[in-house]
Amino acid sequence: MPAPKRTGKSPVVPETKSKRSGAGGTAKRAGAVDGETGETHQRFASVSQSDPKTVRAFALDAARLVADNKCQDVVLMDVTSLSQVSDFIIVASGTSDRQMRSTADDVAEVGAKHGYTTFRTDVDDRSTWIVADFVDVVMHIFEPNTRAHYDLEMLWQDAPRVEWERADQKNRNRAGLE
Repeated sequence: MPAPKRTGKSPVVPETKSKRSGAGGTAKRAGAVDGETGETHQRFASVSQSDPKTVRAFALDAARLVADNKCQDVVLMDVTSLSQVSDFIIVASGTSDRQMRSTADDVAEVGAKHGYTTFRTDVDDRSTWIVADFVDVVMHIFEPNTRAHYDLEMLWQDAPRVEWERADQKNRNRAGLE
């Protein structure tokens, strides 16, 4: 069987031997790990039409605002070379649906100041996951158990983490143990 051809923006999916595809056949497997680099995502050139500095500034401001609104375990990931859809992903945990909704609204206001309107916002039925899509930046706010279940940090493990905290926020040794 010839190698798959790349058309449009869809990535080539690695082929692997499979017992189900018949004797000596191959089957496509999504999420395959590259044997040489150990990466689970294929690298792409950025197709973003936005200014990278503006996108990064908005992502940093949004992550800081999420933390300022008392969301916990805020993670900012740079997926520019891993995704053709967005450049940054913010993942955080909220403690109540009221907090999560107000944080999403506040980030939408900051986005508007940076020139980013919310493309789409979605909330699950039980308000345990809110996603706000600003195209170049996607923000996920989870209830902690839902966050552990979906584990987006593991899904995007190849994405570099971006240091977003202000200098006065970096000291997490509040108990003075060190």
